[in-house]
Amino acid sequence: MTATLDNTAANHDRNAEAPLTLEEPPPRTLGLIDHLGMWGNLGVSLLGFTGAIFVLDPFGSGSLVLSLGAGLVALVVGTVLGTAAVAVAAIPGAETGAPAMVLLRGLFGGRLSWLPTVLNVLQLLGWTTFELVTISTALTQITDGVPRWVYVVLGGAVTTVLALRPLGFIRVLRRYVAVAVVITLIYLAVQLLRHPLPALGAGSWNGFWAATDGVIAVSVSWVPVASDYTRHSRSVRGAVVGSFVGYSITQIACYAIGMVALVTVAAGDADKIFGSFMAVPLGTLAFAVLAVRELDQSFVDTYSTAVSVQNLRPRWDRRVVAVVLGVLATVLTLALDVSDYYNFLVLLGSVFVPLLGVLAVDYFVVSRRRWDLAENAPARWPMLLPWVVGFAAYQLINPGLIGWWARWWGDLRWFAPHEWLSASVTSFLVAALVTLPVGMLERRYAVAR
Repeated sequence: MTATLDNTAANHDRNAEAPLTLEEPPPRTLGLIDHLGMWGNLGVSLLGFTGAIFVLDPFGSGSLVLSLGAGLVALVVGTVLGTAAVAVAAIPGAETGAPAMVLLRGLFGGRLSWLPTVLNVLQLLGWTTFELVTISTALTQITDGVPRWVYVVLGGAVTTVLALRPLGFIRVLRRYVAVAVVITLIYLAVQLLRHPLPALGAGSWNGFWAATDGVIAVSVSWVPVASDYTRHSRSVRGAVVGSFVGYSITQIACYAIGMVALVTVAAGDADKIFGSFMAVPLGTLAFAVLAVRELDQSFVDTYSTAVSVQNLRPRWDRRVVAVVLGVLATVLTLALDVSDYYNFLVLLGSVFVPLLGVLAVDYFVVSRRRWDLAENAPARWPMLLPWVVGFAAYQLINPGLIGWWARWWGDLRWFAPHEWLSASVTSFLVAALVTLPVGMLERRYAVAR
């Protein structure tokens, strides 16, 4: 399939909505400002504020290991690298009009693309559950006497409703929500900076790349959904610039505010970050804005899960799928105690960072933007090899903090991981380098066959 953009007038109808099945063409309605608004909102998350602890304490030691200066550098480097990956992943969707998991038909083949699709569905359900936990936890800190389950059910219901009209809600994000979020972030930053900060060099750089990998993993978690939205872009440039600039600026601001709260009012206790926001004048109102705004994260996760399922069943109505998924995520939130955020990030990074390396090299270099995206596209089994090798490279360097899993990879490791070695950068490069010869040989064999 050769990349093309449909420039017909009907396709640019500003009020058009996402198609219900994969058999319908996607409207091209999103411009640069739309992407800036959407990705700028996604860069802000309550999970990001509390996730600041994993930047300053990347090994889970219970104390702030990195200095504030080292943490800020890790934040900027990790965000730029991770968001650059999102911008790269946005290009094929903008060029072809295909959602993310359908694009993987070109990389792996029709049926073989079901493997990463199932993994993506599971990780998106996990993210939706994390978001509903976070939203309900935040709102219970604002109001007294309301059971947490009430907020879980309300959050799940609103998330599902928003996922039914995704492009309409993206327009709302651009017009209204983004403005409220920017004002809130600036206000909180000013209030928190009134407290004395520790010296930027007070601490160490030990764990710098582990902290950077955690930040990269947060950004890269959007890689397998980017094309679900950039397929509606009016231009490739708008999709790339909007995703990179919008997400980078707000994620850096979000994590930086979380780190400032952590080293000042919260005194190193991540459980007190939300309370530190509410402790400043009008802080409860500002925190309420951020808590309600968190619904855009769960909405994106739910809609993209529905679109991912459509790679398995292209003729299913995405609205019906979204309702089922919204109910499932709500039930999971009520039934499970989900709290292991850091290890979830490490697992996502190890899966999707090398996958992007394989995708980028094959799409831009090996296949030269010509992918077969049909349901019956022939399987490309060799392309699994660089993905698996990249996954292994990541785990050998940073297997996370789960005891038995970390020990297993430690027993396999034949080298001592150095402080300067990044699991994300290494796994991406390994997967990309292996993809080049494997892809060339696979293509040559396919032509000869």
